[in-house]
Formats: sequence, structure tokens, C-alpha cells
Amino acid sequence: MTSAGKKALLLGSGELGKEVAIELQRFGVEVVACDKYSGAPAMQVAHRHHVFNMLDPHKLREIIELEKPDHIIPEVEAIATPVLKAMEEEGYNVTPTATAALLTMNREGIRRLAAEDLGLTTSPYMFASTHEEFINAVKEIGIPCVVKPVMSSSGHGQSTIKSEADIEPAWKEAQEGGRAGAGKVIVEGFVDFDYEITLLTVRSVSGTTFCEPIGHKQVNGDYRFSWQPQPMSHKAIEQAKEYARKITDALGGYGIFGVELFIKDDKVIFSEVSPRPHDTGMVTMISQDLSEFSLHARALLGLPVPAIDFRSPSASLAIVVEGDTKCIEMENLEKVLEEPGVEIRIFGKPEIKGHRRMGVILAKDKTPEDALAKAKRAYDKLSINIL
Repeated sequence: MTSAGKKALLLGSGELGKEVAIELQRFGVEVVACDKYSGAPAMQVAHRHHVFNMLDPHKLREIIELEKPDHIIPEVEAIATPVLKAMEEEGYNVTPTATAALLTMNREGIRRLAAEDLGLTTSPYMFASTHEEFINAVKEIGIPCVVKPVMSSSGHGQSTIKSEADIEPAWKEAQEGGRAGAGKVIVEGFVDFDYEITLLTVRSVSGTTFCEPIGHKQVNGDYRFSWQPQPMSHKAIEQAKEYARKITDALGGYGIFGVELFIKDDKVIFSEVSPRPHDTGMVTMISQDLSEFSLHARALLGLPVPAIDFRSPSASLAIVVEGDTKCIEMENLEKVLEEPGVEIRIFGKPEIKGHRRMGVILAKDKTPEDALAKAKRAYDKLSINIL
């Protein structure tokens, strides 16, 4: 790379980071990928990489000072975010802002911002730092309820309490599943909703732009499939955009945000927001002219996003594999891809321990329902061998 080129430091090198790296490289940006393990998906396409624990504040600062990137791009929650705040104050550019990374890494920060500062409707909630506080929170919120570590993602550490017998296992799961180890949890009351969406919201030099709403299905907080567009009433989509604009304006900066919302009739209930591409948004790799990754790259580089061309109703289906292995084969791709309008992305993760998302099938058709059915047909033809 030349001395005049731009450099981006990716903090997190999973499948979403991989796509961001590719899009940045389309604009001639040098990409340095970081993660806690070697061979992560983004490292396979980046110019260079570093392997270290990003929760280590001293190591994180060391790498940033070594690389001197033009853009620091957090792609996961498990980062020593106070270091990003300090580096931003020293003149570094954090995407979208260090404050956004700090608040959204911790569910407490973003929930208090949404509910208490911005007045957005949310589910009832309480935070608990100790077992005693947890028991009291469950009592106050009531059963059924959902328990999550304040620092986790992709459903890690999350569980549902449906009876008193679930209380202790839920506490144990939350303490073992948090991204930063044992710690504070959020206990959330159930909300009555018809469906949930991700509203991808782009902040750029062109202003705030919204993608078509994405419907999705989760299992224990981990996405399994999504579709776009999710049918919504005019009143509901306008309120959803209002909520998304308020929370993203409060976080600031340029980039894409995955705003998660519950919808009941025409009423919107805020759930969470990620200041980066969202796993449910992988459907945009086939549904739009500019995927969420392309939009993120454009926005953070200060380039315009004048319009987003939605091309076709589409769906994505996660390829989730269970096992304990460093060797996995995906076969029968010629059958998977035999229908028109089907694509597959294999992430290239080096190992599986437990269950892990290893790829995604994408499909487009005349309706979201048809696209999802097509994706499921393709998935049924996929042969997965754990060796």
C-alpha cells in the first residue's frame, strides 16, 4: 500500500467483518484484521492480521498505536471500549463513534439511553449484579422472562425462564455465556408482539437512509433465518423509522446500524441496536444493489449513499452446525445452486465447538415467503460432513 492510502483496523474478524473487509478493499483501503483466534474469516482476505484478546486494554492500545489506522472499526462487542474512547480523544476515528461502541457493548448502557434518555418504549427490565439481585429481579419482572448477560451477542448466555425450576440454570447460563466472563445480567419481561424486525439504518454524508425492514426468526437469541421486506402498515414503519432515527442520532457518527424492534399492531417497541452490520442483514447480499456491508464501507469512508435500490423479495438461512471438530466439509453444492436465484456463502471458520454458524444460503423470489421456501429447499440439499 502507498503512504497516501487509507488503512482500516477491523476489531473482530467474523463473517460480517469479512464482508466489510472486502467492501473496503474495493475502495483501495488497506485492511488489518484482528481477533482472538487465528484463521478468522476476515483474516483470510485482509492484507495483514493480529491475534490477541481485544478485551486486554494494554494490547489493544499497543496494536492501535502500532498500526495508526485511519479508521478503527469495531465488529464485535468484546472490546476494551474505554480504550477506544481514549484513542478517539487522541484523534483516532472510531466507527461510528467510541461512545456508540461503549454504550452498545453493554446492554445496560443502550437500554438506559433508549428508555430513560430518549423515552422509547421498551420491554420491562431490571439489571442484577449479584445472585440476590437476580432473584429479586425475576420476582419483580415476573415469570416468564428472558435473562441475558449485559455483554454478549448471538444468543450466548441467553435463556428463558418459564417456571421456577429455570431460575438457577438461567443464572448459571448467563454467568458462563457472557463475552467478558461472569457479571451483570438483564432480566426482561415478555412483550406481546406480532413480529420483530431489524431496520438497517445508514448515517452518511447524505443523511439518514433506511433499508426495507427485515423480518427474522431467532432461536435462543441467535438468528436462524431472515426475509426482506417484512410487510408493515404505514403507521408502523413510520414509527419504526422515528425510533431508529432517534437512537442512531443519539449514538452519532457514520456507518450502518442494526436497529431491532418488536411490532404489535401499529405500535413499536425498542429491543436493541448494533452500530455495525447485523447478522439478519446478510439477506441484503442478494436483495439490494448495495449490501449492508457496502453501505457500511461507503458511510464510514465519508462517501455518499444517495439511494438504495431494493431489487427483489429475498431470504437468508443460516447454516448452523453442531459438533467439536476442526474439519468440516460442505458438499452437494451443485444441487444447492440448481434453482435460479440461490446463492451460498461459506464463511471458512476453522473449527466448531458446540454449535456455530458456518455459512448462509441466500435466495430471491416473487415474495418473501417464496424466497424463504426456496432457501429451505436449497438447505435440504446441502450435505454437511463433520470429520
